[in-house]
This record gives sequence, C-alpha cells and structure tokens, in this order.
Amino acid sequence: MALEFIYPLVIYFTPFNVFSYLTFRTAYAAITTMFLCFIFGPKIIEGLRRLKVGQSIRADGPDTHLVKSGTPTMGGIFIILSVVLSMLFWGNLRSPMVVLTLASFVAFGALGFLDDYLKLRRRNSDGLTAFGKLLGQFAIASVVVIYLYRNGGEGITYLYVPFVWDPVFDMGRAWIPFGILLVVGSSNAVNLTDGLDGLAAGLLILVFGTLAILAYITGRVDFSEFLGIPFIPGAGELTVFSLAVVGACVGFLWFNSHPAEVFMGDVGSLSLGGVIAVLSLIIKKEVLIFIIGGVFVLEIASVVIQVVSFKLRGKRVFKMTPIHHHFEKSGWPESKVVIRFWILGGLFAIIALSTLKIQ
Repeated sequence: MALEFIYPLVIYFTPFNVFSYLTFRTAYAAITTMFLCFIFGPKIIEGLRRLKVGQSIRADGPDTHLVKSGTPTMGGIFIILSVVLSMLFWGNLRSPMVVLTLASFVAFGALGFLDDYLKLRRRNSDGLTAFGKLLGQFAIASVVVIYLYRNGGEGITYLYVPFVWDPVFDMGRAWIPFGILLVVGSSNAVNLTDGLDGLAAGLLILVFGTLAILAYITGRVDFSEFLGIPFIPGAGELTVFSLAVVGACVGFLWFNSHPAEVFMGDVGSLSLGGVIAVLSLIIKKEVLIFIIGGVFVLEIASVVIQVVSFKLRGKRVFKMTPIHHHFEKSGWPESKVVIRFWILGGLFAIIALSTLKIQ
C-alpha cells in the first residue's frame, strides 16, 4: 500500500522517497507488527478467555504443566493478523514471491486453526487426526513447491550446500518431493517445539532474523556475488516479511513469556514452521535451514529416535519427548530449559551466517 499509494506522492512531498528504501520498509514492518501485538494482544487474550478457549494439557506431561490447563491458546492468531496487516502496508504485493509466502503462511495458519478448534470443541488434546493433519500439510506444501518449480527460474532445482561455493547438483524433478518433505517437516518441528512458555517464540525470532539477513543479501547482486551465493531477483522483498514476523514474535513473547498468559497454538506453530521452509526454498537455503533451525531439528529428531527405539528395542532413549520435556523430567526448571535452548538457537544462527564466508 505504501508503495502503491504513498510513494507516487513523492513528486509533491520529497520525504515520501523513504518508502522506496527496502531497509526503511523492513524496519517499520517489524515495528508495526510488534505494536499491533502490544495493542490488540490483551483484547484478543481477553476474548479467548471469554470464549473459554483454554489449553488442554497432556496427561503424561510434567506435573508442573498441570497449572497451565485452561490458559488461552490460539494466540498465533494475532501473530498472523499483525503480519498480514503489516505486509499489506509495507510489503510489495506486486512480488509473486511475497504473495506466495503470505498465502502459504495463511494457509498453514488456517489448518492450525482447524486443529485448535477441534481440540477446544472436544475439550482435550485431540484435534485433527494425525493423517488428517499430514494430509492438509502435504496438500499446502505441494501447491507451494510445484508453483516454485514451475515459476522459480532455471536455478530453482539446484542444491546448494554450506561451505561449498557452487551448487552441488541439479535435483531436477526430485526437488519437488524434497521441497514438500522439507515444508511438512519444518511445520511439524516448530509445532513439536511449542511446548514451553516462550520457547518457540524466542527461537523463531532468531530463525526469522537470520532469514531476513539471508534474504536481503540474496536479493542484492553485489552482496551475493561477493559471498558466492545465488542471486535471486526480488528476494530482498522477503526481508520485509521476515522482519515483520520477528516483530510479531517479539510482541507475542511479551504475553507468552513465563508464566504464559497465552499459548501460540497450532494456528501459530504450523504457519510459522511451514513458512520457514518456504522462505528457505525461495532463497535457496534448503540445506542451510537445518543449521539455522538446529534446535527445531533436534526436537523432531528426538521424537523420531524415541519412536524407532521403542518399536525396535522396546526401550526409550529419553525420559519424554520432544527433548525439552526430557530435560524438565531431569530436574531442569522450565525457564532454564527455555533460556538454554535460546542460547543454543543463537549459536546455530551464528554458525549458519558464518558459512557465507567459509566456502
């Protein structure tokens, strides 16, 4: 909106020229989402309380979590709304990649909303069936990945690996199932991580902040050429989206920090997890995203290891999964688990950014 309606008025008022600067729009997109969450968050939380939209707690979870039963959930709604409103004003909606990113973000959010709604209606932690949720995730991911395959340019199927200057090889059509699995896996990884007050929100701030930096340099010919990474025309516009999400997560964390006043719910975790992978596919960081979101990878890996070990050996590796619950069961206070996981997430982000020069 700013580009469409305000920037053309620069001929009458020169200061409007700032709307042409990507960095300006990016900064204010983040500020906008953050303040939208600050302003409307309490009203949305109060509305959720009135509707008795409370969280159901796993019966086999840590005993300390029982006091959280009834805490309003579906707080991801105001993350999605704030990002969409911010992007309508600060984003370049003429960019197909921006529209695709926003559409996938909202689509995964709608799937998460349905899952949360069914949990609340049934008054337990059973929402969509595992098959139903996976079916929805695969459907959304398939549409996004196939669109990118057909419209992303000739280099869209190249696979880039950290520490290697040139693409390793062209995946061809195999890039489609690879991309779909990446999107579905990322969506579920964030969903599994969202189990402690502030844990997922804090990690997402680090991940999207890193993606914002990568999107910015990927969209600039000079920076991408200097660093030896693929130049993606228009990728810089995704910086606006990424920082808008960072601002929204900061605003959400204000209410989600321990003791949480609201939980993200599947509406937030599925949408944010899915769009992480979508961004990585667009800017050609499909492998690097495993480092950027290293904590999310550890969380979903712990679940897989636990299930495989129990089925094959009849024994559990961890006291409880996802792995953050293992540390709680080991006697770590919740706040210590969260902060230590944030530190680990920051370390992964630094390592990921360092690969830009070490290649």
